[in-house]
Amino acid sequence: MDIKNLFTEEVTVKGNLIYLQSESSFENQQQTNDVFSEKWKKVDEKDSLDKLYEFQYDWYFKLYGFEGKEGLREFLTNKKVIFDAGCGLGYKAALFAELAPSSTVIGMDFSDSAIIAAEKYAHLPNLYFIQGDIAASKLKSGSIDYVSCDQVIMHTENPEKTFQHLSSLLKRDGEFACYVYSKKALPRELVDDYFRKAAGNFSHKELWEFSQQLTTLGKNLSELNVQFTSPDIPLLGIKGGEYDVQRFIYWNFLKCFWKEDWGMELCNSTNFDWYAPSNAKRYSEEEYKNMIIANNLEIIYFHKEEACYSGRFKK
Repeated sequence: MDIKNLFTEEVTVKGNLIYLQSESSFENQQQTNDVFSEKWKKVDEKDSLDKLYEFQYDWYFKLYGFEGKEGLREFLTNKKVIFDAGCGLGYKAALFAELAPSSTVIGMDFSDSAIIAAEKYAHLPNLYFIQGDIAASKLKSGSIDYVSCDQVIMHTENPEKTFQHLSSLLKRDGEFACYVYSKKALPRELVDDYFRKAAGNFSHKELWEFSQQLTTLGKNLSELNVQFTSPDIPLLGIKGGEYDVQRFIYWNFLKCFWKEDWGMELCNSTNFDWYAPSNAKRYSEEEYKNMIIANNLEIIYFHKEEACYSGRFKK
């Protein structure tokens, strides 16, 4: 397949990279692009990326209803064109390309990670990368068999319009896999909103320092290894039950991520990922399902947990 035929206008392909756009006219979107470029450049330098990738692969299968890697391979067998919208460092796009070698796979990201991914995966002949806005991909309507937008759409300037655009790319009977952040307890939502509004005023150095402080807090709280019972507090959106102290604070007041086997640097990047971008919208289950219905999509699989809602939706 000539990848140029998938676009609504003439594009230049240099190796496996297509450049469309790296700057946004929206202040919050540009700030979000900048911090993700900063994040992915730092993360790409780490030696422990395999742990991150394996965790994300396993979570992807769970989020979208696949029976492991073989289940995803079977699903992709008849998908001629696969689009990873918001591909980051490209490791999931690379997985799609490896599992479906006869398919054309495209990864796209607004940040500089698209350039890093193109260099890293130049050995995969069926994989291309685009630097540009997934809300204005310039791909033809009805041209994609499978669109995957995992942990990304909340970071676009208008997630509802991005969802509409990505849905429009699907062929008849094509499927769209998408993940959105869920709304948390009221204190956590207030802290998140307050800090994100201020994030644009901080340097990357200050944001990394803040992220490291959160990681240290999460680690120290986890090491307490204290369990307790919280009552339901409906007015604050706090659910009652048995909690570890770290997780209680994490879900209800302040994201202070800590995962022992990841180490400090990857945990720092996870906390940076949450608080640094200005654009990071959250949804209730009803709000998300209304968005799916509004785009005339059928829910094939739906998943929910404290962090998110996700699923696969058919045109």
